[in-house]
Amino acid sequence: MQFKDYYAILGVEPSAGDAEIKTAYRRLARKYHPDVSKESDAEDRFKAVNEAYEALRDPERRKAYDQLRNRGYRPGDDIHPPPGGFGGNGAGPGFDFEEVFGGGNGGGGGFSDFFESLFRRQAQQRGGPGFGTPPRGDTRARLVVPLDTVHKGGAMRIAVSGRTLEVKVPRGIRPGQVIRLAGQGEAGGNLLLEVEYATDARFEVDGRNILYALEVAPWEAALGASVSVPTLGGTVELKVPAGSEAGRRLRLRGRGLPGSGGQADGDQIVELEVQAPAPRDDAQKAAYEALRDAFSGEWRRR
Repeated sequence: MQFKDYYAILGVEPSAGDAEIKTAYRRLARKYHPDVSKESDAEDRFKAVNEAYEALRDPERRKAYDQLRNRGYRPGDDIHPPPGGFGGNGAGPGFDFEEVFGGGNGGGGGFSDFFESLFRRQAQQRGGPGFGTPPRGDTRARLVVPLDTVHKGGAMRIAVSGRTLEVKVPRGIRPGQVIRLAGQGEAGGNLLLEVEYATDARFEVDGRNILYALEVAPWEAALGASVSVPTLGGTVELKVPAGSEAGRRLRLRGRGLPGSGGQADGDQIVELEVQAPAPRDDAQKAAYEALRDAFSGEWRRR
């Protein structure tokens, strides 16, 4: 098994803060998303970026990874996990449970053996902050659910302690809710799965709302345009009003996560990011010069 440098994969320094890591992840995930990129290795790069972010976004995971990295390992170095996994060698609180992931468009599944050895270790303790104390004989694990599955509900196949199980995920399930699988825990006890949302290269979650950053060209923002936008329910056409500026937020009603208990469905909030493409030939450069001349004296960088 080979060591992976998650900081190098995201293109950030080990001293990078959470915001810098998140920004790097979003930029690279959009660049290599299989639905967008035409590069031959886009899928592998996309998976690598997802895995790196999963490792570094959580403070406890990052602490455990840094402890291992500080031993002097470099990308490609062979490493051998000790019995019980790396969690037994100072990973710290937060790793005394098994974490199970489902696949999906946007991440979660398909992580490397290195990631699994470092972060997925069967529970040796019961209970814990934020989860409560399960009855004696029950086993707990954290179930990482893709947003697509949260949106539509459905079955997930997961691997737990060498067994493959099918879990029915209710539509609109919330983080922190627990799915109980009777008799599937250790020694015939119950398996309690605490739900966590998987990171998604396209979207962020804000309660029931979904946040999406949409890149538009300057002329689309200035003149208005109809742009295809991905949602959890499929692609829709969004009208960008003329005269829009960077940071403007547009709302797609009912396109967020499903409501429950009488709550309305959430919305998708689309934030505009105005991106100016670099000129590639003399004609495009001339067009930028004409734009500069047309707005001379009216535009100042803020």
